[in-house]
Order: sequence, then C-alpha cells, then structure tokens
Amino acid sequence: MKAMNYRGPYRVRIAEKPLPEIQHPQDIILQVTRACICGSDLHLYRGKVPDTRVGTTFGHEFIGVVREIGTQVQNLKIGDKVLVPFNISCGKFTFCLQGLYAYCQESNAMSATVGGVFGYSHLAGGFDGGQAEYVRVPYGDVGPVLIPEGMSDEDALLLTDVVPTGYSAAEMGGIKKGDTVVVFGAGPIGIMAARCAWLFGAARVGVATFKWRQI
Repeated sequence: MKAMNYRGPYRVRIAEKPLPEIQHPQDIILQVTRACICGSDLHLYRGKVPDTRVGTTFGHEFIGVVREIGTQVQNLKIGDKVLVPFNISCGKFTFCLQGLYAYCQESNAMSATVGGVFGYSHLAGGFDGGQAEYVRVPYGDVGPVLIPEGMSDEDALLLTDVVPTGYSAAEMGGIKKGDTVVVFGAGPIGIMAARCAWLFGAARVGVATFKWRQI
C-alpha cells in the first residue's frame, strides 16, 4: 500500500509499505477514505517530537471503511464506515474508567505518562497513523464510532480531533450564559473553541492572534 513515510526532519515521502495485519483479536483493519494533516503533525515533520523514528506514518485524524476484524470485535462488521479518535485506549482499566482515555496505560508500552496515539512517535506507542491507504486500529470496540447515514465524510472527519478538542476546551472553561470569553490562538482548534463558546451561551467571544517566535 502507499503511505506517508517520515525520513527525518523536513523530509517526508510517499512510499510502499506492507499492508497492516490483525495483531490482536480486538484489532480492526480500516481502509482510509479521508485523512487530515493536523497542525500537530508539523511538530513531527520539523523533528520537534522525541523518538519520531524514520519510517513512521503520521496521521491521527482519519475515517474509513472496516475491511477486516479480529475475532473478539463485537460492535463492528466488515463494510461499516467509522471515524476514529486520535487516542488509543482499552476502555477497561483505571484511567479509561475515569474517562481519562489519553492516559490509557494498556495502549502504550513505551511510556507511563501518555497513552497511545496514532502516528505520533514511539513516545506515543509507535503506532502508524492514517495518512495511508490502510491502518490497523487497536481496540475496535472502544474507539471507532459508526458514521451516521447522511453525515458527509468531511463533517465526520472533523469529529476525529478538531471539534471534540475545541468543545472540551470550552467545556472545561466552565462557560456560562452571558459570559465574555477570550480564546488565545486562531488556528483550527481556537476557532472551534470560539464557536463552542457561543454554543455554551457566551455573549461575547474574542480570538487573539499572535505569532510564535522561534528560539
């Protein structure tokens, strides 16, 4: 299959890679139909994320069609269209039971401080991401969500990261009806956080833009 391939800082290629295989009975294999390039991927591209290894495929925002399922997967079937959140989590143990899926210790043997993330270095588990024709998705009954009939691929794709990240930022801000809100940063997440602030009832929302200074 064709996949994005990291060759070092500021160097990426499209390369042939072996098709992913079921490695655990809870895995699914997804044929990717849409994938994004996230702003966070630029940190990887620039070599700013520790333990980003040559040969890695990026991509933590993707949707697709289920093409193969492990023997223990119960909630999905071949042919289902699903969106996949960027965090990889087991859904069973301490952090997952508290809703802290980003800290799932079962999904990432490489670190005790962060759970698995698709396409985001070996620090985050070394999983290949979705900027490829196919991707292996662990814990098929936990993360993937069926895409409802009538929802466009583009709308579903935004639900893998941008919308829930902006929404959770607004939610954690404790916004109440009539509040004045300032969002610092006008990237996709900042813009989504601003829109969600209105959803929560804010009366005024300002977005502050600024430039990062490279040191």
